[in-house]
Amino acid sequence: MRETTEALALECACPTAQAPAWSELHWCIAQAVAAIQGVSPLLSRRLRWQGPRVWREFLDEQWRHTLHRHQGINALIARIDAAAQDARLSVVALKGAALHDLDIYAPGERPMADLDLLVTEPDLAASVTLLETLGYRQSYRTRRERTFEPQGPKNTAQFGEHAGNAIKIELHTRIAERLPVREASITELLLPESTTPGLHRYRSTAALMTHLLLHAAGNIRARALRLIQLNDIAALSSRLSMEEWGRVLDGERDDRAWWAFPPLALSARYYSGAIPAQVLARARAACPRLLRTLCERQQLSDVSLSYLWIQFCPGIEWCQSVSEALQFLQNRVFPSREMRAEIRQCEATQLWAMNTPWSRTSRPRRMARWLVSRCPRDATMAPVRAAWARSGTVPERAVDSGQ
Repeated sequence: MRETTEALALECACPTAQAPAWSELHWCIAQAVAAIQGVSPLLSRRLRWQGPRVWREFLDEQWRHTLHRHQGINALIARIDAAAQDARLSVVALKGAALHDLDIYAPGERPMADLDLLVTEPDLAASVTLLETLGYRQSYRTRRERTFEPQGPKNTAQFGEHAGNAIKIELHTRIAERLPVREASITELLLPESTTPGLHRYRSTAALMTHLLLHAAGNIRARALRLIQLNDIAALSSRLSMEEWGRVLDGERDDRAWWAFPPLALSARYYSGAIPAQVLARARAACPRLLRTLCERQQLSDVSLSYLWIQFCPGIEWCQSVSEALQFLQNRVFPSREMRAEIRQCEATQLWAMNTPWSRTSRPRRMARWLVSRCPRDATMAPVRAAWARSGTVPERAVDSGQ
């Protein structure tokens, strides 16, 4: 996992002319890694070498599925825009939709698992009604968002991108990340200055970059970063002036963006020259010392789903005091009712978490296993098993048994 992740990350950032000299198992794991990191369709257009036939077919297939989903998402965006204008609602399309709107990516290059929308709290009820008129129903909610799915039969392809998978909508009223106890919120920076009804862009490129960095920071903390996020940051970086970078790092808040350095440092590591040196220096100065020291050593395979093992307190280095670290430890040992509900929600709605041995294990048993053994992450093993089954690299009994 580590070897293929780092090799594909470097190829994505700076393609070479020579294919890796990998075994059949390496190429199988590479498919899982490309899917996990969200770069399969991008690699299909960026790589300069071919690789084995099964690898090339996988990338081309992922590009076609991503292109078809892009077309479906564009059609959905147009419907939401028209409905929002009729309903006199102001809605912001977030992340992937905004990057495509800026032509950062060509159609089919960047996967979008869902469409993220931001509305104000007073407009929430009307926004829910709007989505229901479009044939969507709320399937579940967390502290971060409400998730809506179209009515009717659903395809449930578990590996990579698939055009037949339903396009979900995630409706937000706040944009914030717990890092891991202290919350960083940037909602006010993202809401449009104009209240004109319809679908809006971010109020500025700096606001989009701020959101990308905070979302990446939250994923780094949780060991769930994706390579496509670093590619987003590196690609958008060239659109920002130094004045705009100043707004990203200082913002319009009382505190500076202390969380921006880890995603910027990782982006600069793989995409050489993409992040201006003065921006890195400024972000580094605002970052707490321990976090700064550790993140300068980390690689993508340390802070993404390519890191195979479950950790008891992932991202504890993001705590800024001993009291925060103790609170984080307490939250892990004795999670709140809200946190337990979110865990149960994840195990009931995420394909990779449904009915797995880990999800069926009680919390005391999980803690005992954490103490005496290393436990693989289901979110990592699910695509690995799917890649194995797809390629036939290992016996079916090994896939079924979860080995």
